[in-house]
Amino acid sequence: MKQVRYIITRPCLQEGSLRLAKYLDSTFPESGPAQFVDDRGREYAVEVDRAAGRVYGLRDLYHAGNLGVNDVLMITPLAPGRYQVEGVIKPHPAPLPSRPAAEPAPEARRVVVTATPHVREVRLEQPRPATPRVSEPAPARAPLTPVSEVRATEPVPLQAAPQTPARERSVPRAAAPLPTRLEEQLAELARLTGYRLTYPAPNVARLSAELGSHGYTVQLALQPDALQTPTWREGAEYTVLLTTEAERPQGVARLTREALAALIEHARLAPLSPIDLRGYWKAGNLDLESAASISELVGAHLAQRGAFSFVLLTLASQPAHSLVSVSRLAERLGSGVNTAELHSILDTLTRAPFLALTPLSGGQYLLRAEVHDLLADLAEYAEGMRRRVRASGEISPSSVLA
Repeated sequence: MKQVRYIITRPCLQEGSLRLAKYLDSTFPESGPAQFVDDRGREYAVEVDRAAGRVYGLRDLYHAGNLGVNDVLMITPLAPGRYQVEGVIKPHPAPLPSRPAAEPAPEARRVVVTATPHVREVRLEQPRPATPRVSEPAPARAPLTPVSEVRATEPVPLQAAPQTPARERSVPRAAAPLPTRLEEQLAELARLTGYRLTYPAPNVARLSAELGSHGYTVQLALQPDALQTPTWREGAEYTVLLTTEAERPQGVARLTREALAALIEHARLAPLSPIDLRGYWKAGNLDLESAASISELVGAHLAQRGAFSFVLLTLASQPAHSLVSVSRLAERLGSGVNTAELHSILDTLTRAPFLALTPLSGGQYLLRAEVHDLLADLAEYAEGMRRRVRASGEISPSSVLA
């Protein structure tokens, strides 16, 4: 079974198609009609057109899976012209809590006080309310703001400089704050993969994998001059310089900005841990090529989940308290799940919290209840555990079990 990962684009959604990129050549070797089967067992008739370089007929599949731009379609060949597909929706950051709608402030009127060929001074006057009034205070005036001109023959754009409230101003870490976008990316990577993020020096970020004897630390220089920091290599197993893909500094390991973004995307699709990433830090060049290798690891995780879903969907066609024959089940699954995977999945289904199967002699199992009911019970159990975990407080995923 060779599963491939396809990222959905806007033209795909508009046409109800997918593009036959080069890596899909072996997956769709011939033009003609084909069948896609989703993770709920629903079938979709599609048309492979190698001359046009596309597979058509996916509009209903995209709609049923609520798939959008940058979501992922996992495709697994089952037989010639027949494919198992699973949609993976890309996670989005949770929206900020909504704030009560505020009354729109009246638009300020800019009044020119003085003007020279190079500097123009303005003041902002707030318009008076339109409601009847007996007496009013004098209109508030903003401080005079110099505005530079580009050319004396053209009007100068009069823009008031934004004022940051005192409570929102950052306290510098002995240096100017890092770009917000980069800080957000590093924080997201740390959150998704289980590192602790700190900033031991200006323009130096530290990712600590606090895993006891399996732990390690990565020190990131966010600017080249950070390499001269006295504490640069102290207390870190791996040190890297943040660069772009085009930059190749000599004598120093690197992490590219493009690879950082790709790592975050991969970690959103499937769990990645400091144990998974240690070899890449050790190799000393974490770029897009390395990220592609990590993508294969993520694809393997998703393929395992797809195989598990395929077995459950096949078992769902049997009634409760019926016998499951491993050999007959393997025939029904075809090439979608190999023998070793099948035995591993069935063994998992015999244990808690599933308890879906009871092993019997002669390569058989007893299906204890209908799959739909088993999943409903499992969902109820998971929800109960989620409430208990929330009540007892968050548990760090990187904590070491005693």
